[in-house]
Amino acid sequence: MIGKREIFNKMKPNFWQDPESAVRRAYCITDTTILEKAVDLGKGGSTAVTAILINCEKLVVANVGDSRAVICKNGVAKQLSVDHEPSSEREHIEGRGGFVSNFPGDVPRVDGQLAVARAFGDKSLKMHLSSEPHVVMETIDDDTEFIILASDGLWKVMSNQDAADAIKNIKDARSAARHLTEEALARNSSDDISCVVVKFN
Repeated sequence: MIGKREIFNKMKPNFWQDPESAVRRAYCITDTTILEKAVDLGKGGSTAVTAILINCEKLVVANVGDSRAVICKNGVAKQLSVDHEPSSEREHIEGRGGFVSNFPGDVPRVDGQLAVARAFGDKSLKMHLSSEPHVVMETIDDDTEFIILASDGLWKVMSNQDAADAIKNIKDARSAARHLTEEALARNSSDDISCVVVKFN
């Protein structure tokens, strides 16, 4: 178990002055902690997406890997995060001594193994991976309906707009997240499915 309170406390001193730098620092601390505890946690890794709302107006979204944040305003879905795919970061991976495989019938992979270019952990591949998050700020206004934070098990079988349309009439956020998870399963998603929905207004 990673000390979330400890990580947050290290992020806190400059969060209000410079939230982007604070979030980047928190991601770095998280990755370092996971690597240090690899004996207990295992050699694997994880993608991540986070969202912090400041004063009910400014949303700070960060991610590594292919966990995704999607915001819906006036019925229109907009992706806030970036899917860190090996093919789009080939130059960076090769610059660190790695390679990107692209076998027929398979997705591009770092060193023929990992299907994302950025992740926490993954100690055996860390020299060729980044844990630097993509960070973006989004204004929350009267048109904002909800945000979806979910792992790739959802996004492999649903588009951003599909997901937004599926829950637009569900008022309860927990019920909306459950519905998306069940829909992903019904569409035969074979990957991990984690989902959080935050409703506004």
